[in-house]
Amino acid sequence: MFRQRTGSVVCASCGSLVGVNDETCYSCGRRNPGLWGFGPVLRRFENEFGFTTAILYGCGGLYALSLLLTVLSGGTPFSGSIFAILGPNAFAYEVLGAAGAIPVFVEGRWWTILSAGWLHAGALHILLNLMWVRQLGPAVADMYGSARMVIIYTISSAAGFLLSSFLAAHAAIPFLSGGSYTLGASAPIFGLLGALVHYGRRGGSSAIRSTAMSYAITMFMFGIFMPGIDNAAHLGGFVGGYLASKWLDPLKRERMDHFVGAAVCLFATALAIVASLVTTLPLLFGR
Repeated sequence: MFRQRTGSVVCASCGSLVGVNDETCYSCGRRNPGLWGFGPVLRRFENEFGFTTAILYGCGGLYALSLLLTVLSGGTPFSGSIFAILGPNAFAYEVLGAAGAIPVFVEGRWWTILSAGWLHAGALHILLNLMWVRQLGPAVADMYGSARMVIIYTISSAAGFLLSSFLAAHAAIPFLSGGSYTLGASAPIFGLLGALVHYGRRGGSSAIRSTAMSYAITMFMFGIFMPGIDNAAHLGGFVGGYLASKWLDPLKRERMDHFVGAAVCLFATALAIVASLVTTLPLLFGR
């Protein structure tokens, strides 16, 4: 059953029991407290599948698609450095929505700041990033709720790639130069670390705060000394994740509104990828 049409549900804002067709909640006054009957399916999706799992499978599926596009375009995924082994070519990551100064500010494809956090440049790249997502995602979900974790992931990804694209196009800052093309889940990973730092400050847990901050500093320093690492995206992701988690407040309980927000984030990301496919695939095949 995709939509509940009769019976009772919990209000999306206050958690009180309301009729699925009630126009307002009698406890908090929210309009359409039952979310037109779609609230239960969102919670059931999380219970049976999981938003963290959606991120893992989404990144993995897009990586496989990028390799297929590489082969179809006449490229080979077996060339390049150790970090680019089994990686897509420029054709593939432009078609699927890599961000950067060229896509965002030259070509005007601003939506790529949403899609870039789901794309990867090689087997080692995606392996390391998904290991971090698998480790940090459940931890953030335990503290904020799984839906708020997805919102934090999306906002921090967009913030990271927007900062990277902007700096690459309009500024030249040492170690924060951004990229003409940039992609990877490391920007939202830094956002998850930012969320953990805020949780530690908000909840008074110095252990969580110091551990997350030490991870962030170590990874940022690693990026300074390793070529090809987008430190601007990392910084923007961390700041975006911290501010998003401050807005969402981990000490307040998760509401059904957050499940709706998470679904919107995932849908917007899917639309961004489709928009890149529609606008670039015909042009690239015609080159």
